[in-house]
Amino acid sequence: MNAGILGIGRCLPEKIMTNFELEQRLDTSDEWIRTMTGIEERRIAENDQDTSHMAREAAQKAIEDAGIDPAEIGLILVATVTGDQPFPSMSTVIQQEIGAVNAAAMDISAACAGFMYGVVTAKQFIDSDVYKYVLVVGVEKLSKITDWEDRNTAVLFGDGAGAAVLGKVSEGRGILSFELGADGSGGKHLYQDDYLRMNGREVFKFAVRQMGESAVNVIEKAGLNKEDVDFLIPHQANIRIMEASRQRLELPVEKMSKTIHKYGNTSAASIPISLVEDVEEGRIKDDDLLVMVGFGGGLTWGAIAMRWGK
Repeated sequence: MNAGILGIGRCLPEKIMTNFELEQRLDTSDEWIRTMTGIEERRIAENDQDTSHMAREAAQKAIEDAGIDPAEIGLILVATVTGDQPFPSMSTVIQQEIGAVNAAAMDISAACAGFMYGVVTAKQFIDSDVYKYVLVVGVEKLSKITDWEDRNTAVLFGDGAGAAVLGKVSEGRGILSFELGADGSGGKHLYQDDYLRMNGREVFKFAVRQMGESAVNVIEKAGLNKEDVDFLIPHQANIRIMEASRQRLELPVEKMSKTIHKYGNTSAASIPISLVEDVEEGRIKDDDLLVMVGFGGGLTWGAIAMRWGK
């Protein structure tokens, strides 16, 4: 029996910031943002809604969806680069808040690829029978490290959280293959000092190449073909990067997840947020073959081929 996803949940702040609001403060336009990124609006957390609050809400929904008791969770992994504070970790904060009294806890720092790193790490503990259930959360409050005067980054990012409970699933389902990678020489292109900084041109070139390659690699590792893929969930960073991945897999438009227009780039939260939406709206069904692929600062990347279902 493979490790797979038993429950999912997400949290999105209520406050919406549109492109038109950004037009008022930056030398940009709604048309330019939509054309270049695919983003129309994004969610922004209030000052009193920090990273841990969103992580907790998404985690609780995922646990409820999995139908388990929080005390059964053996490990909590939180992927984030925007914790409430340097330490204690977000994983230990939500461990206490959700009542996962028997869980070990640690955070993962792989930026936008963090959720992929978390899911793959969870798989190792489940496959080796160390833990029965592992909770993985991808969460970011990027608004607190965004320079709202920088038109290159201010238009891109949003806040939110997504979570998944992993455990063993029925035969033939679950994680079939994966790939993780990093290239530290590219770290200078996407990093944080006082604020988030990005060399958009270099990150774009890297992402277009790596997302497509990794997606193809995990399909081949699973012994499958492009024609077997039912749905692609790419990191929601830029519609042009996402489209390049879709075309590399030769998938029709309706077989690719697209939430970037509503939520912007939510970093480690983007793939689980999209997964929840696609499942809830019926685009993902039991036994569908999913490919999830992300990239982020580091530079890091990760991809997973998964047969959906419990």
